Amino acid sequence: MRRPELDELLRTLINSGERISDINFTPGKPPQVEIDGELRFPFVEPPLPELTPFMTEQVALCLVHERQELLRQLLEHGSCDCAYEVPGLARFRANVFTQRGCFSAVLRRLETRIPTPDDIALPPVFRKITQLEKGLVLVTGASGQGKSTTLAALVHEINLTRAVHVVTLEDPIEFVHKHEIGTVNQRELGTDFDTWANGLRAAVRQAPKVIVIGELRDRETLEAAINASDTGHLVFATMHTLGASQTLHRIVGMFQTDVQERLRARLADALRYVVAQWLVPRPGGGRVAVLEVLANTKRAADLIREGESETKSLAKVIAEGQADGMQTFDQHLARLFEDEFVDAETVLHYCTDRASVSREMNRIRHERKTQGGVAAVAEEAVELKVDFTHGRAPGNRGKGAPGA
Repeated sequence: MRRPELDELLRTLINSGERISDINFTPGKPPQVEIDGELRFPFVEPPLPELTPFMTEQVALCLVHERQELLRQLLEHGSCDCAYEVPGLARFRANVFTQRGCFSAVLRRLETRIPTPDDIALPPVFRKITQLEKGLVLVTGASGQGKSTTLAALVHEINLTRAVHVVTLEDPIEFVHKHEIGTVNQRELGTDFDTWANGLRAAVRQAPKVIVIGELRDRETLEAAINASDTGHLVFATMHTLGASQTLHRIVGMFQTDVQERLRARLADALRYVVAQWLVPRPGGGRVAVLEVLANTKRAADLIREGESETKSLAKVIAEGQADGMQTFDQHLARLFEDEFVDAETVLHYCTDRASVSREMNRIRHERKTQGGVAAVAEEAVELKVDFTHGRAPGNRGKGAPGA
């Protein structure tokens, strides 16, 4: 298979349906597309054939395209990440890997248009985050839960509103930022720098105000990120953790016991926000992000520095910190239910405290009924006013209005 043939196949797959997020090439099955988190066979005629190991190997070689560093990673580590673009169609983040002696590949479709915080319904506190001058902001969540999209929206907002230099370190580059009021230089692992830690140390010498790190994977990179925030930079980074508390435990666990107390103190000073997210289904198709937001208030900083206990937890700080822009997953789920972005079944499936969330949904339902009754009374009052303006009152047909 040559690149033009792969491009045509990708074009066929992308055009086979709406909301396609991923394309899966695995031996033993035809090419598959992922829609709203579910793998499906594309609706094309004639149907695509089952892939053989030779066919997936050809796909893998097209994606890697003789780039020696990617070939080395694939042979030594069993997988590699790369970017791939079909002109006029889409850009993809691809992962090529081996399994049972064969090659497979998954391509994540990347949006060409960079979203704004409003486009993806980020809470108002995110505007505040983009105005920070320094500190560390972590965006966390499992793979495929929209971390890169949220990060891109924040960088886009900074690019549109602040005359600053932004340096991004990515693997691979996903959203391509054009220079606006700000200046954005995007660097790709394996092409523009060799390791995360080295790329980050070099970024500090490139006079940025904002540094974006694709992922904090190890202790060395984390230390470099904290150092960068200590020296007056605003640092954004992602981690594969499921919540604020787990994120902090993961960070502390990267270090030996004898240095953990000092690390906690540094983290309490450097950290500004932890944003954790996952995607849940929307009625009628598509997905919406559910967010947990921790702001590093004095109360939160004390817990980061001293550690959590049975009576003191970050979860409680978040739940009680709505005035500072904080919210738990359950609080956001309830708000999405109130705004009719998600249904009750989805809320109960994803929430952590069913009893509390059920009470909140019952309150919302009661308010809807009350508001519905008020709206009916208001509508009747409007009709009454209209009847009076026509010279007669309801129930007094054929008679003149009072005072006539």
